[in-house]
Amino acid sequence: MQKTKVALVVGGSRGIGRAVAVRLAASGFDIWLTYRENRSAAEEVKTAIEAQGRTYG
Repeated sequence: MQKTKVALVVGGSRGIGRAVAVRLAASGFDIWLTYRENRSAAEEVKTAIEAQGRTYG
């Protein structure tokens, strides 16, 4: 049985948090992401994560 790797990225809509979220997704992690204000930036990160075949929560 293969275990699913999941990462929680706090402040993931921009800057370092965004880069970490996208990199972890590229490494095979499903991503749970939080952000403070910028919903449109978070949606862009979501699109990038899903484009890599990973789940976004």
